[in-house]
Amino acid sequence: MADVENPALVTPDPEAAVAAENLTEGVLNGTTGRIPLVVMALIPIFFGSFRSVRSHSEQKAESKRTGEAPERMTSADAAMFPIIASCALFGLYVFFQIFSKDHINLLLSVYFFVLGIFALTHMVSPFIKRLIPGFVPVIPYHLTFIQGEDSALEELVNFKFTTHDMVVFALSTAVGVWYFLKKHWIANNIFGLAFAINGVELLHLNNVMTGCILLGGLFFYDIFWVFGTNVMVTVAKSFEAPIKLVFPQDLLENGLGATNMAMLGLGDIVIPGIFVALLLRYDNSLKRGSNFYFWTCFLAYIGGLLTTIGIMHFYKHAQPALLYLVPACLGTPTFIALVRGDIKSMFSYADHPEEDQESKKIEAEKSKKKK
Repeated sequence: MADVENPALVTPDPEAAVAAENLTEGVLNGTTGRIPLVVMALIPIFFGSFRSVRSHSEQKAESKRTGEAPERMTSADAAMFPIIASCALFGLYVFFQIFSKDHINLLLSVYFFVLGIFALTHMVSPFIKRLIPGFVPVIPYHLTFIQGEDSALEELVNFKFTTHDMVVFALSTAVGVWYFLKKHWIANNIFGLAFAINGVELLHLNNVMTGCILLGGLFFYDIFWVFGTNVMVTVAKSFEAPIKLVFPQDLLENGLGATNMAMLGLGDIVIPGIFVALLLRYDNSLKRGSNFYFWTCFLAYIGGLLTTIGIMHFYKHAQPALLYLVPACLGTPTFIALVRGDIKSMFSYADHPEEDQESKKIEAEKSKKKK
């Protein structure tokens, strides 16, 4: 048969070409801005979870030594959290409506400048210390501040550090100055990652039920404040502080000076992240030699976050990320635990069981009486 050319296939349509070019540019810009956000969101959850295991071990050792219960989030705390968060969010919204945005952000910049330096120091200290040359001596210092005299002494400050800690603190301060003066998106993300890693590491849910209450409450919190009002979007756009990760969607066109930012709030990382970290500690308690439930929830988080981004890209509207993350992070490991027969042990697991704390208090009181 003779080949037949179809004119429709060989004659370019100018309007179609422009539409295709715009579509390609839109997809590239969306991908440029949002895929890096996914990668950055996974870093705090992964590393923060494993650091939380070490933090949990240290808390148990300290609790055993002192007989005092370590700080942890209870079910009552989890139930109150969405209410407190709502009050704080609406309060910020009112402040931005009444007072100058520049003045508020100046105060917030000073606050997060100080907070960010300490968060970054805590995060990078184990890594930077390994890179410090051997000729820099490790000289220990002990800073104490005591109130009172003789037998009525009260220790207010007890802080130990070394010359290596001072080097790390100086480097963190340099990043803080960069952020304070320039508000560059890279400096913002360095501080944001530091806050997120510290949050996942140090904020411990005591058990799975507490996690369900917290994530369930924030599920409705996120839906209401994003879909029900413009409060959250307004605050997020007005709030110049490293409480969100950002990445330029126009990076390919404008380089590091790009300003059209895609953003992801730290709450959408830390809140699911502390539940993922809890499941890693649960995996360790099972002593099966695997982190099955950690990886299950971690992959579910990735799926939920990609779903959020896909729906946001499709509808061109801000989405409450927890609307998709909470069902993924709670439903997936719970369903698999039910299938595997681990549901009872999962919901009975506690970082610090109440009966253990009571016995430790009794033992501590007995030892005091003997002395």
